[in-house]
Amino acid sequence: MLGAVLYGPRDVRFEERDIPRIMKPTDAIIRISATCVCGSDLWPYRGIQPIAQPTPMGHEYCGIVEEVGNAVTSVKPGQFVIGSFFASDNSCSNCQVGYQSSCQHAEFIGTAQASVLRVPLADGTLVPTPAVPSDDLIPSLLTLSDVMGTGWFAADAASVKPGSTVVVVGDGAVGLLGVLSSKQMGAGRIIAMSRHASREGAAHIKELTNGIGADSVLECVGTQESMLQAISTSRKGGYVSYVGVPHGVELKGEQLFFAHVHLHGGPAPVRRYLPEMIELVWNRKINPGKVFDLTLSLDQVAEGYRAMDERRAIKTLLRP
Repeated sequence: MLGAVLYGPRDVRFEERDIPRIMKPTDAIIRISATCVCGSDLWPYRGIQPIAQPTPMGHEYCGIVEEVGNAVTSVKPGQFVIGSFFASDNSCSNCQVGYQSSCQHAEFIGTAQASVLRVPLADGTLVPTPAVPSDDLIPSLLTLSDVMGTGWFAADAASVKPGSTVVVVGDGAVGLLGVLSSKQMGAGRIIAMSRHASREGAAHIKELTNGIGADSVLECVGTQESMLQAISTSRKGGYVSYVGVPHGVELKGEQLFFAHVHLHGGPAPVRRYLPEMIELVWNRKINPGKVFDLTLSLDQVAEGYRAMDERRAIKTLLRP
């Protein structure tokens, strides 16, 4: 089997990897229908998050079940399934309160940029669609594995309500789907923010909100600048979610104390939202697959990384 392997900064290779096999009775093997490059993949790709050895890549996936372990009961061969980037049993105390990405038995799934994937804890991780989808639905269904699920969590964690004024910090793939999620949750006004060297974003938001600030702020980047901007953009008593993987983020206690905001975030518990999101996509109520602006064959994965690194693409879809 061929798959993506990161050797070092900006060195992704498509090369021979072992074919995944059932290792535990709770495993499932799926044939990948689509995968993609995530913005968080760019941290190790750029060398900002160093790797110690050649590392298989990819944590967003959907596809057809080929084989299941003898303890798996909720999915079966032939079904089209979607799963989170964290495998979870969906039954431990953390899962029961909706935080499957912090499952007490969680396993990170990081080998999905390939044609076949082993998914541990299949009963708790994978959710089947009502039937095998038409090809045009697959990009949107793929987003539910991470980027749409993360945007949805960002909106939920920021307590977006009907009529809310919402600010989304970051206009990458997660930010764009945070906008979509906020709209779906009934936000009355949504303001998207990006980097701009000559503009003070928080002050401009205050101007747009009569000096008050936003009810809900979604931080979708993960830098010190974006986090401070998100907190400064919130109204007193407002809600700030943070879903960008943090790099170099430090908050001063005194500043946070007087900000008077609710903070809530972390790795998105995608599994919590999968049934609802699948229904929305399946019934064509939302189309998050529009976030993919570059589609390549899986063997062109290195170009997919380059395009996103060079900002020629927001998000790259990969088809085996």
